[in-house]
Amino acid sequence: VKVVKYKQGRHSGGGRGHNGCRLRQFSLGFDVDSGLSPGRTPLDGYTGRTPLEGYQGLVLQNSQRRESFLYKSGSEYDVGSPRSMSRASSLSSEFGHAEDLIVTPFAQILASLRTVRSNYINLTNLPNRNRNERTPSRESANYRESNTSLHKSSISEEGTTSVRLAVETLEELDWCLDQLESMQTHRSVSDMAANKFKRMLNKELSVFSESSKSGNQIADHITSTYYDKQHELDFPEGDEDEEPPKPQRDASQKKKSVVTRGSNIMAKIISQSDVTVTSAFKEEDVPPLGVFTDHQAELNKILNNINIWGLDVFTANEIIKDQRVLTCTTYKIFQERDLMKTFKIAPKTLLSFLMTLEDHYLKDIPYHNHLHAADVTQSTHILLGSNALEEVFTPLEVLSAILASSIHDVDHPGVTNQYLINTSSELALMYNDESVLENHHLAVAFKLVQDPECDILANLSQKQRMSVRKMVIDMVLATDMSKHMSLLADLKTMVETKKVAGSGVLLLDNYNDRIQVLQNMVHCSDLSNPTKPLDIYRLWVDRITEEFFIQGDKERDSGLDISPMCDRSNATTEKSQVGFISYIVHPLWETWAELVYPDAQEILVTLENNRNYYENLIPASPTDHMELREGSNEDEDFEECVDEGEELREPVDEDQVVPNDEDLVIEEVTDLEESHQDSDVPHSKHIKKSNSAEDNLAQSVHHVKREAVEKPISESEASAKPSEGFAERTGMSQ
Repeated sequence: VKVVKYKQGRHSGGGRGHNGCRLRQFSLGFDVDSGLSPGRTPLDGYTGRTPLEGYQGLVLQNSQRRESFLYKSGSEYDVGSPRSMSRASSLSSEFGHAEDLIVTPFAQILASLRTVRSNYINLTNLPNRNRNERTPSRESANYRESNTSLHKSSISEEGTTSVRLAVETLEELDWCLDQLESMQTHRSVSDMAANKFKRMLNKELSVFSESSKSGNQIADHITSTYYDKQHELDFPEGDEDEEPPKPQRDASQKKKSVVTRGSNIMAKIISQSDVTVTSAFKEEDVPPLGVFTDHQAELNKILNNINIWGLDVFTANEIIKDQRVLTCTTYKIFQERDLMKTFKIAPKTLLSFLMTLEDHYLKDIPYHNHLHAADVTQSTHILLGSNALEEVFTPLEVLSAILASSIHDVDHPGVTNQYLINTSSELALMYNDESVLENHHLAVAFKLVQDPECDILANLSQKQRMSVRKMVIDMVLATDMSKHMSLLADLKTMVETKKVAGSGVLLLDNYNDRIQVLQNMVHCSDLSNPTKPLDIYRLWVDRITEEFFIQGDKERDSGLDISPMCDRSNATTEKSQVGFISYIVHPLWETWAELVYPDAQEILVTLENNRNYYENLIPASPTDHMELREGSNEDEDFEECVDEGEELREPVDEDQVVPNDEDLVIEEVTDLEESHQDSDVPHSKHIKKSNSAEDNLAQSVHHVKREAVEKPISESEASAKPSEGFAERTGMSQ
């Protein structure tokens, strides 16, 4: 195992963060592989840990947003500890993190042990000492000297065996806490949280899927896409009914494997476009934004928002010659971050690489194309610029993150990893069913870099090149959605463990911790569509939905089971987006917002508003409304919906006016106006056929709203009716 050589430096001081935590600047050299500094033992803890030279640690703020399913009562998931859900008293008593909820098991253990320590000192009347001033390693001389000087007076004065035993017990407890707090939480410890989160999400999805077939389909999609694949041996029971054998296809119709676009690579790396052919930049002068356009002023206006969340890549793409929005966006980011100057990258070399890379994105793929790559790259650029992450990452790490984002889906064929595995594609064979597409994206991208005209890493040292390659590989492999729960658990455990440890600062002094933050950053960017402005988000939804449907068509034509959410004859777009946000996107972004608090709070607000938008598009029947409430109680929700229906029944029957439910009226009237101005029948997605009184009530409400749209209420009529706000709301939606 290669051990990293650290370059010992001098402590360079620091400043104070918003919450008073001390910012400690890095004083160690850093390499890709993690290792120990000279003179440091594996048992050494925080007193021997210092950040990297010139780069600050990450200050953890106390975020107040605790809304996702991760913060629901843990009594069904945690066994043993009577206070396993909230460790607020442990945190607030020593570190001022009042009302901070701890949900990851390892951080809960630390918080509980801190409470045990505090109670033990009170019960034994031992002199207290600052937890963060104790010496971590039991073997060190400083440890023995500090404990001797601290407790010598108490032991000598009392001279009793019980006092000596109490002191030794406290020393043992402190040693245990030191070892636990200095553990890297990237691996097995985070598995505890991942398994817990999966159990919690399974329960949420079971409630979500019980009421309808569409809910069950969405739950299947989430578990099949965002969970690691678990392979179990199948031992059929003797008394089970045997399934009838499926009819055998004619031998002439059998295929050894399905050749998928971009997948015919066994002897060499081959993509849909020949990787040996480059799109070299041949012009004499480099344009200001790296691309040519007949609408320079408009493009300048769009790219001036490169540092604002939600760049309009769609409009930019339309006005750029040859639709090179990925080239333009990434080139602008390199300019903003001065990366060309830092790493001596010639502008024409960068443009040749970016143009060649963009040409290897398949533009006829609806979603996983150059537009998505440009959006993810700009999103990563914004997240790297968070105030909390200022001066945390090195220029080499920034280069790696931007590069990873830009290449992360190159030559994507528009189907999922599971589809490639199910069809025995050559890509799946090549990569042994493990992160098939992600491995392919990396292979294609680094093959492009080998061309001298595209080698943007040419002026880096060999060590730097290998560092960039390793970091890019780790980040792109983390975009495999089956790794989602593990990434979430890793990040959540890291944040909570450091908070419980009391330092309030993530030192990020080893490769695992640093790459973990970068992996989650790119993963957040990859799942950022629901956090964008609604008009942009809706375009992404249309594109991913169509891509899913195209895969479903292929599966149907091949006689395969159609994957969840891929059947165009059974579309549940609105409900799928609500489930996607509630169970996947929101917990991830909530955790990221906790890491960089308060930088991502506006993003969370937009995310919640977008979820509400799609929730309001779902048919307003009691059962649908019930099953969309995250972790709700079914009986209580049904009774509440019935009560709401009774409140609405009277005005519908007597006055024939629309109930004053602003969100529902605005969104659904908008939908009816946009889609059915010439139709006498409301869209089918707004009606749920049922003989129940509640469903009949919902249908009558939609009927009244339809009439209100087709025949607007006059001013005189409006003045005579009790609900005057409807006309105003209709005008707002128009």
